[in-house]
Amino acid sequence: MENDIVEILLIEDNKNDAELAIRAFRKSNLNNKLIHLKNGAEALEFLFGTGKFEGRDISKKPKVILLDLKCRKWTGLKF
Repeated sequence: MENDIVEILLIEDNKNDAELAIRAFRKSNLNNKLIHLKNGAEALEFLFGTGKFEGRDISKKPKVILLDLKCRKWTGLKF
């Protein structure tokens, strides 16, 4: 497996909730590559390779996306 493949995409605007989820993954010995994004707009940039993720190979999609449904800037209800 290539090192640049994101296996888990965590979209969570609450720092404490994100840290709790990340800690739970580590405690469960889940060593999958995880990216934490802080809002829905940032997630869309990541998925479509735009903004600060310009040039990212968008053919490499996350295997799992964990999405806070009440995120700022773009809620999970709009996806």
